[in-house]
Amino acid sequence: MKGIIFFLLFYLFFLVDVSFCGVSVMGELTRRYISKPGKRYEGMILVRNKGSSPSEVKVYGTDYLFYADGRNIYGEAGSHGRSNAEWISLSPNRLAIRPEETVSVHYNIQVPNDPNLKGTYWSMVMVEPLEEVNPETLKLEKGKVKMSLRVVIRHAIQIITDIGNTGISRIKFVDKKVTDENGNKILQIDLENTGERWLSPLIWVELFNEEGKSMGKIQGSKLRIYPGCSVRHKIHLTDVPKGRYKALIVADNGDENIFGSRWNLRIE
Repeated sequence: MKGIIFFLLFYLFFLVDVSFCGVSVMGELTRRYISKPGKRYEGMILVRNKGSSPSEVKVYGTDYLFYADGRNIYGEAGSHGRSNAEWISLSPNRLAIRPEETVSVHYNIQVPNDPNLKGTYWSMVMVEPLEEVNPETLKLEKGKVKMSLRVVIRHAIQIITDIGNTGISRIKFVDKKVTDENGNKILQIDLENTGERWLSPLIWVELFNEEGKSMGKIQGSKLRIYPGCSVRHKIHLTDVPKGRYKALIVADNGDENIFGSRWNLRIE
């Protein structure tokens, strides 16, 4: 009860001012380079201030991992074995942008001259607006506490370097189950990339009834998966009649890499 009262007091006495920034990144948010050890590449990121006031921006690199359970981890640059963040230099790292102005950030990628490199390496370049809190928003009123909340939208550019066509391509079907979401039957499939190259497979499932007759194919989504990462696909089965089925689940990368799994399922 005391906790509820405290929450209500917090809610009543804290006034929140929210500010937004008009900075945006122009162009592709994924940059892919088919590379070789020892090679050097360069590129440019265009940043525009669409707001009505000047904005300061910082640019920096992070690692990036994601998992089927919804976790997204932006780790320190070079924190995992397939990071290319330490190969990338950025200039400038901090810049001021006038209203309606577009500026450029240059980056260089120096791939190490290491013959053991193979497969896919990746990281993120973050473009983050910096805004000072206006002191006027922090003035106290009698009987109230005023708090300023600044909402920052970071823009992320994925930098991918593939070492030629090297590396193993492999997918693991980690988990699959039928769930109920708001009255809809959903086939939930978790995929993990256990190989050395990034993949972007399209998921589809073909159901066979107890007589072995195909009920047709149901197409799912297409998601990029980096090595060591995992994703969750959801396929709607709402229109499928109740019963027992044999399912052929296919992850088709659109090339020679096609992965499949068979599963017996029941729709209640």
